[in-house]
Amino acid sequence: MKHGFIKVAAVTPKMKVADTIYNTDQICAGIEEASGEGAKVIVFPELCISGYTCGDLFLQERLLASCKEQLIKVARATLGKDALVFVGLPLERKGKLYNVAAAVHNGEILCFIPKTFIPSYGEFYETRHFQAGNKKAEILVFEGKEIPFGTNILMQAEGIEGLLVGCEICEDIWMPDAPGISHGLAGAILLVNLSASNETIGKDVYREMLVKSSSAKLIAGYVYCSSGEGESTQDLVFGGHDMIAENGTILAQGKKFESQVLYGEIDINRLRMERRKMNTFACGRREREEYLVIPFHLKKEETVLTRTFPGMPFVPGDLNERARRCEEILSIQSMGLKTRFAHTGCRKAVIGISGGLDSTLALLVTVRTFDMLKIERKNIIAVTMPCFGTTDRTYDNACKLAEELGTTLEEVNIKEAVTAHFQDIGQNPENHDVTYENSQARERTQVLMDIANRESGMVIGTGDMSELALGWATYNGDHMSMYGVNAGVPKTLVRHLVQYYADTCGKEALKRILFDVLDTPVSPELLPPEGGKISQKTEDLVGPYELHDFFLYYMLRCGFEPSKIFRIANRSFAGQYEEEEIKKWMKIFYGRFFAQQFKRSCLPDAPKVGSVAVSPRGDLRMPSDACVRIWMEQVEEM
Repeated sequence: MKHGFIKVAAVTPKMKVADTIYNTDQICAGIEEASGEGAKVIVFPELCISGYTCGDLFLQERLLASCKEQLIKVARATLGKDALVFVGLPLERKGKLYNVAAAVHNGEILCFIPKTFIPSYGEFYETRHFQAGNKKAEILVFEGKEIPFGTNILMQAEGIEGLLVGCEICEDIWMPDAPGISHGLAGAILLVNLSASNETIGKDVYREMLVKSSSAKLIAGYVYCSSGEGESTQDLVFGGHDMIAENGTILAQGKKFESQVLYGEIDINRLRMERRKMNTFACGRREREEYLVIPFHLKKEETVLTRTFPGMPFVPGDLNERARRCEEILSIQSMGLKTRFAHTGCRKAVIGISGGLDSTLALLVTVRTFDMLKIERKNIIAVTMPCFGTTDRTYDNACKLAEELGTTLEEVNIKEAVTAHFQDIGQNPENHDVTYENSQARERTQVLMDIANRESGMVIGTGDMSELALGWATYNGDHMSMYGVNAGVPKTLVRHLVQYYADTCGKEALKRILFDVLDTPVSPELLPPEGGKISQKTEDLVGPYELHDFFLYYMLRCGFEPSKIFRIANRSFAGQYEEEEIKKWMKIFYGRFFAQQFKRSCLPDAPKVGSVAVSPRGDLRMPSDACVRIWMEQVEEM
């Protein structure tokens, strides 16, 4: 459970209909295997001790008695195992038969949870044999022991903060008032489902949607385990469709029509953070008093991780999904800018172009906006402002891009203005310090603002979210604009947006320019070139943007502490960055993120495009004088 990860397992064993002894042997073997792999919560299918397809054999005393005998054997198999196990069986209570899940731990049967919704439609005839379970927990005497029986039962792991487990059975998840909803509102953060869902065409897709949706709306982990090989195929086929989900994402999914053990690590701490963040979830919380909470003990130990964390969490790995995401982001950026132009009545845009990625994306978004507004592209004034660090490559790309897009290109060489400013403030032009650099950035912003005044236009900001997170912007220089179209887009995604535009524009000349921009090193170009080439590479100074975007996502979106981010970063970037290198850039990230909040506190308006944003009016309400000490101390200790 270090960092909140808990390993879970869904086990679909081979089985034989009504052969309780064979089935129990397979269940016990599954417990042995899954617990040996470190699984702390192990889930088996619905009615797995008897088989789901027993039909009228459920009415036979011998079958019911044997199921009770075999449950005791299953309980013994958990003795000494550090795991909570759920198995399904038919169970008689007060002359009625119930489809129940037995929760078993360390040799003891903790409780029986009955199925709430009993289907009798289509291929299902469960009401012929089973009764709907009661919500309120009552006592059932089982083999001389008093054991709680009811739907409103949760299991609390002692010693592991926040791990509260609820259970539902098959059909329950399909219903609008599913027991899992009550469990989640009562605090359950991990839900398990013992199922016997047969296969029909397309049913697996809908089933997956239900599991994803349930885990998402309840901000919970979800372990779904279904019957498979061995169930009767007289009329139905069972595929053993097992799934492990976390807050709307499928972490692991088994192959259908195979007996298997499916593993996954659910991040309890992240789910707790999401619930803390979403205050509307707490508003619907039901009183815990409605529930019986049964404690059980798990050892608190480090979970070996097998789950993956994408190295670029802002960029979809699937190419089709990436293209869809890029189109959506460009639409959000353009619609935001379109509304601003429509509201102000402004008809001209002023944008500084450098031949770099950010200004290229901002220009493309502005062009798209003007096309939507049916305003001539000539009303976009693309301003190139060469100075001491400008290279021929970036200058040429800036000019070609403006011309190819049909905008109005305007050049303002700022060398003389900046040199005169150096004289005014007593700056030695040979001293290439921060004053040397920022004077150029502020002069460029002054030029853009004044041209906007001249033209009654609007200055479009080009800085991206990654730069804002690091404070890699000149205060009241490129930090300022009248609307910042890129402020919600991280650097790792900027590249893919430009790539997408190049791939879909249908113009070879434009595509060649964009590909050369993509091939150009990221640089503010504020220091003189060396041999005509860029001498100042941003990632050499502040670190790789793919690392910083990784840190940013898991800190702001997931609330992870530095040691947890470091742990998963070492997995995600294994073979790419050494541990010490990751730690080095992590120190830079936290130091700059906290120190540079004052720049984010006065950002221009900009559209939010993803689940992470740094706007002071939106997602990030952070004081400019917050102290980084406790974060940095943990980084130092790693």
